[in-house]
Amino acid sequence: MIDKKSQVSLNEGSITSQLDHVNDFEREPVPASRTKGFKDFLALVAGEHIAGTEFVIGPLFVLHGVSATAVIFGLLIGNILAVLSWTLFCAPLAVKTRLTLFYLLEKIAGRKLVSLFNAISGLQSTVFAAFMAIVAAGGIVLMTGLPNQSFTQMQPSHFSWMLLIIVLMALITFISISGIDWVTQFARVTTPWLPWIFLASGIAVLPQLGVHSLSDFWQVANTKIWTGMPAAGMEHFNIWHIIFFSWLANTALHIGLQDTFIYRYAKRSWYGIASFGGMFIGHFMAWIASGILCAAAIQVGIGDPTPAQVAMIGAGIAGGICVIIAGWTTANPSLYRAGLAVQGIFPNVKRWKITLLLGIGATVLGFFPGVVSKLDSFLAVFALIAAPVGAVAFMDVYLFPRLGLQQNYSYNNKGKTNWAAGGSWVISIALSYLLFVWLKLDFFFFMAIPGWIIAAISYVLLSKLMQGKNEQAEILIRVR
Repeated sequence: MIDKKSQVSLNEGSITSQLDHVNDFEREPVPASRTKGFKDFLALVAGEHIAGTEFVIGPLFVLHGVSATAVIFGLLIGNILAVLSWTLFCAPLAVKTRLTLFYLLEKIAGRKLVSLFNAISGLQSTVFAAFMAIVAAGGIVLMTGLPNQSFTQMQPSHFSWMLLIIVLMALITFISISGIDWVTQFARVTTPWLPWIFLASGIAVLPQLGVHSLSDFWQVANTKIWTGMPAAGMEHFNIWHIIFFSWLANTALHIGLQDTFIYRYAKRSWYGIASFGGMFIGHFMAWIASGILCAAAIQVGIGDPTPAQVAMIGAGIAGGICVIIAGWTTANPSLYRAGLAVQGIFPNVKRWKITLLLGIGATVLGFFPGVVSKLDSFLAVFALIAAPVGAVAFMDVYLFPRLGLQQNYSYNNKGKTNWAAGGSWVISIALSYLLFVWLKLDFFFFMAIPGWIIAAISYVLLSKLMQGKNEQAEILIRVR
């Protein structure tokens, strides 16, 4: 249900005045009276991860020449690790603090340092919202017969594309500025039927590939779908690529702790297990289904299929609608998260006003459909940036009390900048990149976990050094 305190009505008073009174506790703990039940989280998390991008990522595995064994077992292992990351790291910290990551980091690191991260994070979430709008618009284009738009082409091919993006982003922005209750309710209404479209469309095209009984599947999977042979110009992926991608594609959200913006509303810390729905329906099942659909598209001569083309091959109009809604349900929380991040830089400005401006920026970016082709690289680079930040917050909340170190350093020292936090972030990114180059790796996701560990260790050591010097300085001042 939409909370009456957060509801935006079109009938009472001006919309702007109502938005000014929406309280999503951006800079304070969420009170117990506003926490939500498990079903809300199951819908919200599933809605965010059963997305239009699933019709992009599944085909990537096919084009990168992953074997059938690597896909099945790689996705199984990687998605289990992702669920554990939300359940053991993100959700417990969110319930313990009841704060967004952005405000928690401000208390730990100080306004100057956190403003840099918030700007990067806000940019990332805004760009991702634009990605989702592009994917959804692609579905509308295919279903309505508007001029086709290739996702490998950076410039729009027709003005109708720009008009479509404006309309979609206006709807996405309205829901995002209306608060977490609207975002949650939209997911609860639209999410339940999406998985069945993914599943049905994948099954529907199997006969076209030569699968007429269960015993045919494994042979066809190895010879026509995940053949182990990459397409021209594509690097070869193995099981390790699949494990790390499926585990760490959402690094920023789980071990990077950005999903505290959702889980701070959880009644119980174990609600992180709700991510199982998103990972094993939205990722495991959907990536396999979309890989099958990609193989069917290639077989009929569509060499570079869009998500909508992939979906409609198996499910017709229902597949096109699925892509539209899936993109929309992911764009809503992404833009909402972007508003929370940037509001940390401008705390005196209402979140809805910031979100509105970011929505306009996402609209402009959505005019250029070719940006979707950079999705995997975009996620990988941000994983490297976001992982150290999660490590800093996790150490500060859980380990610092046991080590006798001061938590929330900036908050407890009159806004002083916590250079230990900033230094550990820089050290982690620098060392991770050097390791990436030295080991001649081909996948930035491989460095997210080393980056997290490096940041955790360096933050503890630098904090001991910095806080020890501060204590010595205070003793000298008292002696004098």
